[in-house]
Amino acid sequence: MKLSASEDDLGSDIHVPADIDWHMLDKSKFFFLGAALFSGVSAGLYPAMVLKTRQQVSSTQISCFKMSFSIMRCEGLRGFYRGFGTTLMGTIPARALYMGALEVTKTSVGSSTVRLGFSDTTATAIASAAAGLSSAMAAQLVWTPIDVVSQRLIVQAPNASPCRYKNGLDAFRKILFADGFKGLYRGFGISMLTYAPSNAVWWASYSVANKLIYGGLGWSDNIRRSESKATAVAVQGLSAAMASGVSALITTPLDTIKTRLQVLDKEENGVRKPLTMLQTVRNLVKESGLAACYRGLGPRWASMSLSATTMITTYELLKRLSAKNQES
Repeated sequence: MKLSASEDDLGSDIHVPADIDWHMLDKSKFFFLGAALFSGVSAGLYPAMVLKTRQQVSSTQISCFKMSFSIMRCEGLRGFYRGFGTTLMGTIPARALYMGALEVTKTSVGSSTVRLGFSDTTATAIASAAAGLSSAMAAQLVWTPIDVVSQRLIVQAPNASPCRYKNGLDAFRKILFADGFKGLYRGFGISMLTYAPSNAVWWASYSVANKLIYGGLGWSDNIRRSESKATAVAVQGLSAAMASGVSALITTPLDTIKTRLQVLDKEENGVRKPLTMLQTVRNLVKESGLAACYRGLGPRWASMSLSATTMITTYELLKRLSAKNQES
């Protein structure tokens, strides 16, 4: 999506994602390399997700340090990767849906907003927000059942006898048998409420922050032509971290409720039944007040910031590697 004629002349500049359009990408290379790169990134960030999930379902407040020590002592390093195999299997189709929807929406909406007369910054923000919204909605079709299965494996007590779930496939089969297809999509509605707006805000904030940082530095196009890759990565990382901080603060309560909806049950007359959203919120507030809704904020914030910084720089690299014409 070329937002202005001057951007065509930036030559070797390291661009923001919008500068390489969907039609400029080698699709097979884009999806194949994307699956490999993002799988590696997910492996590095997965332990933070395990910490966040266990803190959110805990009935008492436990610090990250104590939780980490407990996992390492009782389960070893393997405990930080419970459910990772299931998550990894879901990463490939989910990322394919996410990246496809992101690029198609960004290109089409961006072109439309420019034709309507919006400024470059506004057009970029609108296109990025719309792309973030559509990509999150598409990815949740895969991520929600993956989340349900992997999070149940994460919170399952180690060495429990009898073991409720042996592995991801066993968990998938048992959930499907006990609750039907809807059991795999438990929390789908609140997942949409959590991730779709959050993703829209993140991408819009990222695109605006990126432009504002360059503007604040007073860099002209000539200076940006000669900037180093390290400088470009630093700007991308700072923009991603800024966007992640706001997003984490806004959406952590919804994420805590979503996690509990997906993994916790209630018992009535010896029969396990899923909790409603109202019951989940009531239980949380009863435990520790409104502060309980922010359990896991620390590791979630750290995970989102690290993830966003790593993902966006990886994503920029992926697009440059996948461009049909490397000079573009």
